[in-house]
Amino acid sequence: MAKVAAIQMASGPNVSANLSEARRLISDAVKQGAELVVLPENFAHMGMSEADILNIAEDYLDKDSGEGGASPIQTFLSTVAKEENIWLVGGTLPIKAPLKDSADKIYTACLLLNNQGEVVARYDKIHLFDVDLGDQGGAYHESEFTEAGTEIIVADTPFGKLGLAICYDLRFPELFRGMVSQGMDVLCLVSSFTATTGKAHWEVLNRARAIENLCFVVSSAQGGYHVNGRETYGSSMIVDPWGGVIDCLPSGSGFAIADIEASRVQKTRKNFPVLDHIKLPCQLKT
Repeated sequence: MAKVAAIQMASGPNVSANLSEARRLISDAVKQGAELVVLPENFAHMGMSEADILNIAEDYLDKDSGEGGASPIQTFLSTVAKEENIWLVGGTLPIKAPLKDSADKIYTACLLLNNQGEVVARYDKIHLFDVDLGDQGGAYHESEFTEAGTEIIVADTPFGKLGLAICYDLRFPELFRGMVSQGMDVLCLVSSFTATTGKAHWEVLNRARAIENLCFVVSSAQGGYHVNGRETYGSSMIVDPWGGVIDCLPSGSGFAIADIEASRVQKTRKNFPVLDHIKLPCQLKT
């Protein structure tokens, strides 16, 4: 059994201030016993416009090649994970992508770091948020500056096999079936759901993903009013494999915190073997 914390923030355009707030919240969670901490999407920066993300984009600190330039957000994540002796899901940060069609692009990357401050997995957001909600944020065109990832990521950890997902991914159940096929026990979702979509869908989608896949879901969210005029929904939560919400922070800065246990996932799947009963359309007679 291990304790996990889902951090909730209302980040702004000042990276240093956001990192300071993230560090404070992580330290508070560790004081309450957290061994795995999950930061929200855009934890280090919520700009005044979507294009602002390009201004803080970092080179990836590739430990295998030794390449990578100045990368303060990645350095922050590594330092905190090591100093606090925790595993850390580092929300998202913009990683520079190769030039394409003469336009700058980034990957929205989620890094998983161990308690030595080492990156053990990187997930690049697959589903990009290109919608017009008609809310105070207007239209969202994430693909204008972001390249989509292509790889499902499930990583081995002391807490079981962790799947990584980002915000809009939550609406695509096929992604999580792919994670289950790789043995996922715990889904870590980092998010900045809008207030409009959050009110309608946030809790039911988190609970649905837990129920469908009989796994823990740890969802860390932005929650509050932002300098750029956006409002995010919050309600960071931890959901058990039966779909019950163990803990939730409705609004404001702070964290949801709860115990998780991979053995409970395996027991639930054994007693209720719904995953063994899946019949895909290609397996059925037509």
